[in-house]
Amino acid sequence: MAKSVGILTAGGDSPGLNAAIRAIGKAAIGSFGMQFIGFRDGFRGLVENRTVRLDEAALSGILIVGGTLLGTSRDKPHRMPIGSKVLDMTDTILKTYHKHHLDVLVCLGGGGTHKNAFRLQQAGLNVITLPKTIDNDLSMTDTTLGFDTALGIATDAIDRLHSTAHSHHRIIVVEVMGHNTGWLALGAGIAGGAHVVLIPEIPYNINTVADAIRQRSRYGKNFSIVVVAEGAMSKEDAKVIRNTQKSIEEAKNKKDKTEIKAQLKQLKVQQDDNTRHLTEQLESLTGLESRVTILGHLQRGGTPSAADRLLATRLGTACTYMIEEGNYGTMMAVRGEQIKPVKLEEVVGKRKVVPLEHSWIETANRVGICLGN
Repeated sequence: MAKSVGILTAGGDSPGLNAAIRAIGKAAIGSFGMQFIGFRDGFRGLVENRTVRLDEAALSGILIVGGTLLGTSRDKPHRMPIGSKVLDMTDTILKTYHKHHLDVLVCLGGGGTHKNAFRLQQAGLNVITLPKTIDNDLSMTDTTLGFDTALGIATDAIDRLHSTAHSHHRIIVVEVMGHNTGWLALGAGIAGGAHVVLIPEIPYNINTVADAIRQRSRYGKNFSIVVVAEGAMSKEDAKVIRNTQKSIEEAKNKKDKTEIKAQLKQLKVQQDDNTRHLTEQLESLTGLESRVTILGHLQRGGTPSAADRLLATRLGTACTYMIEEGNYGTMMAVRGEQIKPVKLEEVVGKRKVVPLEHSWIETANRVGICLGN
């Protein structure tokens, strides 16, 4: 009998989601005669049984459209706000799954989505996931949906800021996304010809950064582009956060652990304004007028790049073969030139950070980019 497939998109939106939905749908319907149904707004759509009919007509014309036609949310199945309460809605999700006679639920998302999909698998659902995040930080896959498009957007922004920085002899600090990893900042910084790139994996010394900019001035180059991942921090701040995290691990009782966790949360809130503080420091230390540009959600929007459309189509079509074979509990991963299934337990709870020996780090050093260390 033909299989019945449910699909949802969860977490932050990113370019290429609609292309992936289209690929899964067209291959599932056209090649295998499967039934295909979408759930609105992530896992909440499963709880509230809000569906979208995904037939050939619904899938037409969405390849080049950004965002997700299904909508998305960050709601977690086991901790979902319902009215004034936060409840475990796993059983309700199971009922919706069986009500539609689904054979598998396909979840498109990042790290949080994969954790939630794995929990549903442990609760008895058949699940398959596709890796999506502009941060490119999912483990066990070479790249993720949305990363290439975001990289292009960030690089284009840096290109455009060069002329202003040069004309006004300014330091332009560009903040890109990346709370925990620096793939986007490092890639865009190299491609955009940045002079300084600061990433979470390498805590920076502000004096080292200022010295690099002053040295450019001595050579008659009175402007600099500084690309900063939003999670980048100084060596001093990184040390404080590491020590606080260590204190949480060493706390002897629940009360102490809760109090220290609150301190850590406050420290991370203070980090939200780190890029503006960095800009002020650089102006003070170098004497050069400094301005900050925060790209924010611009990096997630718009038409997906050709590379992301191709990746989405490859991932989506490969996913349908896994469904037909009954190879569940897997993420469709990019491994070299191939798309391969990886068990979810190998993915969840891990993060792909930029290794200090990575070729991009070596490349940045060789072209004279200051990494702040």
